[in-house]
Amino acid sequence: MEQESSSVRDRLLARLPQSENLAAYREETASLLAKHEKALFWEKWIPLIFSGGALAIIVLTGSFVGPPANYVKTAFLILIFLSTIYTVSYNVSLSKVALLKEIKQLQLQVLELQASLQKGEGR
Repeated sequence: MEQESSSVRDRLLARLPQSENLAAYREETASLLAKHEKALFWEKWIPLIFSGGALAIIVLTGSFVGPPANYVKTAFLILIFLSTIYTVSYNVSLSKVALLKEIKQLQLQVLELQASLQKGEGR
């Protein structure tokens, strides 16, 4: 079991960039996270648009005062369903970005430790 865990450790460490490229990797990570944050900003508006459309259907058709027609009910339910789906999708994406941020922070810490160890050996 010890050999298997060291094999996994070696494979994970092999995927990390070299500690000499720490500054470039830090910039790359920052731009990647900024790109994901920007995508999340726009992704959170989609469910709000669908919910607003559902509300607009109810208000504009006057369904508050009389029984709505079947097409109004159908359109309303479809928009609410889409809003729910995109809300779940947004929450999943939000969790993915948070996890990615944590992983990248750990990778940067490992690279900084490797760099400091190499400096210590080079003395």
